[in-house]
Amino acid sequence: MDSLAARDPIRGSLERRVNASLRKKHLKIERTSMKKKAERIALIGLLGALALVLGILENLLPPLPGMPAGAKAGLSNLVTMFAAGAIGLPAALFIAAIKGLFAFLTRGVSAGLMSLCGGLLSTLIMGILWKKTKFTPVFIGVCGAFGHNLAQLLVALWLTGFGALGYIPALALYSVVCGICTGLLLQVLLPLLEKLPVLRK
Repeated sequence: MDSLAARDPIRGSLERRVNASLRKKHLKIERTSMKKKAERIALIGLLGALALVLGILENLLPPLPGMPAGAKAGLSNLVTMFAAGAIGLPAALFIAAIKGLFAFLTRGVSAGLMSLCGGLLSTLIMGILWKKTKFTPVFIGVCGAFGHNLAQLLVALWLTGFGALGYIPALALYSVVCGICTGLLLQVLLPLLEKLPVLRK
């Protein structure tokens, strides 16, 4: 190429300009990709922190009547429901796992198992519904809450035996109430959240 450029200065100059332009475009694409990755990591971190804060606030609430010891209504599922729809199921499952591990450290093994299993199952259900269906956030929230409480019930059965079956009516009621609340709240917030630069296509 150098010998060709020496024989044809005009052609050589054009080739150098084209190569320089291509390198600039390549660098620009790389920088944009790195920026998007950094923004995504930052968003996952913020959502994880928000889930922990909501979990802490939920711990401050008095125990719900009729619920197994250590079980929670799962209001912080609002964060994982949004994450599952906005940034993908793997990231949402990661946030749910962090929330469950935090419960292990702060509330003990039983509560940690309930939080981890409930969070992972509810997030999985909500993520699938977000991607595969066109259901409303309220319906998805209720399904996620049922998944959350089903996992808590299974953990309670494993820890305490079949006596935990008596919690089914309360768990079903709280699933509907909490699912509707989280779904409605997300439905109201979603138009604002979708304006975040990191979520724009």
